[in-house]
Amino acid sequence: MSGTETEVTLSRDVRAALKHGLRCKCPNCGEGAVFKGYLKVRSACSVCGLDFTPQRADDGPAYIVILVVGHLVGFALPVISERMRDDPLMVAILLSVVSVLLSLLMLPPVKAMFVGFQWAKGMHGFGQASPAPVSQETRCAEGC
Repeated sequence: MSGTETEVTLSRDVRAALKHGLRCKCPNCGEGAVFKGYLKVRSACSVCGLDFTPQRADDGPAYIVILVVGHLVGFALPVISERMRDDPLMVAILLSVVSVLLSLLMLPPVKAMFVGFQWAKGMHGFGQASPAPVSQETRCAEGC
């Protein structure tokens, strides 16, 4: 890691990037939107021009959302089923709707927080000025 890369990584505030991500805003400026759709990450910030193409959120946000929603619904299940003992179908419908709504509401901010964390830590090419090009020989040597 070069000295320039270290300075860039150290000057980025992780908390601020996560706060911006919670609002689905650019981790750099906090103003531009991260998404151009529901979960489709923009190629660059419309305000500051930060390149989002190095981000690799992949399945991480979904795993976090499943973990949180599963725990919330799991802890609510005995309480709700005790209060609605006579109507198990209503318990199933209620918890299913709550699970789906919570998941849909949580997924965009969690994904934007993943992007912000990756940017703040300089992961996956966010710490470099531009990603190094991969030659055809290297690509084929790694398994075309």
